[in-house]
Amino acid sequence: MPSPLRERADAGSTKVAFFELFFDLVFVFAVTQLSHRLLGGLTPENALQTGLLLLAVWWSWMYTTWTTNWFDPDHPVFRTVLTGVMLASLLMAAAIPEAFEGRALWFALGYTAVQFGRTLYALLASRGSPLAPTFQRMLCWFAVSCALWTAGAVLGGTALVVLWVLAVLVDLAGPSRGYFVPGLGRSTTADWSSIDGAHMAERCQLFIIIALGESVLLTGVTYSEHSSSPAETAAFAVAFLSSVAFWWIYFDRTAEASAEAIAACPDPGRIGRNAYTYGHIPMVAGIIVSAVADELVIVHPTGHTTAGTAATVLGGAALFLAGHLLFTRNVFGRWSRPRLTALALLAVLAAVYPLLSPILLALAALLVLIMVPVWDLASSRRSEDNEVDFA
Repeated sequence: MPSPLRERADAGSTKVAFFELFFDLVFVFAVTQLSHRLLGGLTPENALQTGLLLLAVWWSWMYTTWTTNWFDPDHPVFRTVLTGVMLASLLMAAAIPEAFEGRALWFALGYTAVQFGRTLYALLASRGSPLAPTFQRMLCWFAVSCALWTAGAVLGGTALVVLWVLAVLVDLAGPSRGYFVPGLGRSTTADWSSIDGAHMAERCQLFIIIALGESVLLTGVTYSEHSSSPAETAAFAVAFLSSVAFWWIYFDRTAEASAEAIAACPDPGRIGRNAYTYGHIPMVAGIIVSAVADELVIVHPTGHTTAGTAATVLGGAALFLAGHLLFTRNVFGRWSRPRLTALALLAVLAAVYPLLSPILLALAALLVLIMVPVWDLASSRRSEDNEVDFA
């Protein structure tokens, strides 16, 4: 049987396989579960718990994306492995509502099966290739983090939260520290530069679509379940246009330009790590938080704006913009004035939110979001060469 490792004879030849799209269906469910969990209690404790679960879900998907960049998902053995990863990911997603209660062990075991099992296969399948040392170091890091996930689930209570926070910190530190292991050294981004940058960009773009799709779904379901008064209809329209604004900011100019940048970069592993692996986390979190805000505003569009509603309306937009700011900084090497200005305006809205009803606050946040792509477009038209200007 031929090796599952992809051939890199033609630059940019790696296409997203149909099985990768099928694999993503599990994460549509996972994102929905995360939104419902956050909506179930707008407290700092629940926000922390949902954030930890989001990082675990993202890390499971992101590492699989790196692996499918190097390995062919149409290879029979690797497709079988991905099927197992898909099943374990579904187990994780199903456990999200009670992941800190009765289903903690199910979530931890699902995460362990995904991360440790997939990496073990990748190590065995890459023997003799330049990728093998990276997978060897990666497996050592996952042995530590998965042990923390499992131990926390077994102990429960405060120990669960403490150990899961430590596990997330270990997982987050791995790529930035090159998976350093005493005696084995560390990996550099040059070791990962055999990736196809265009494939990496497209996979992350598809995950943004997944998150936006969940937001639109939640908006539609919420509106269909209420009386459809003029205020609720207006809130529904604002919620939908907010999703459009997120899409516009991400896809209108930066998505294609960033895909071209990583494809042309001599060290695509660096952009893959900084801009895509890390940089997309706050954007996905922002879309999920904004989906919660949309439901809250549709249900209660008028009257007093609670701190929880304000936190989701403004926090969701701020997370997305901050993530996109870091993303463009890592890809293009400069800070974006439109995004910095938008974040400053959201801070002003945070100071005056008690003066605004929920729908007016959501409308103000929408206008701030719309300002960003409009500014981008105006800047590009002013440039002599008509190239994207994110400065």
